[in-house]
Amino acid sequence: MQNDPLAACLAKLFNAERVGKREVVLRPASRMVKTILGIMNDHQYVGSFEETADDKGGSLRISLLGNINKCGVIKPRFAVKNKEYEKWEKRYLPAKGFGILIISTPPGIMTHHQAKEKKLGGRLVAYCY
Repeated sequence: MQNDPLAACLAKLFNAERVGKREVVLRPASRMVKTILGIMNDHQYVGSFEETADDKGGSLRISLLGNINKCGVIKPRFAVKNKEYEKWEKRYLPAKGFGILIISTPPGIMTHHQAKEKKLGGRLVAYCY
């Protein structure tokens, strides 16, 4: 059993992207992983993905676009206030306006751009650029 399925999925996704694969299969398929992949799909970091159900937690087949330079989870999951996003952008993203931080907020998981617009704080989950 994995301690952090999200970290394992993002690491496998990043490694497959680095070696030039066009498709990768991730397991187990949790709701959080699907939500984060949906956000990455909206921002054109990964292509479409489909879920395959089985008795071992399911799996996700993802088509890769070759747009990921780096992605990973943020541990520990730091609490972030509405006014502090710039500080965390400087720490985890290479340039201003380049890449996304994925935040877990009370209304749900979203990017830091959406959280800024809605004036929400939350917990840092992952980054991608």
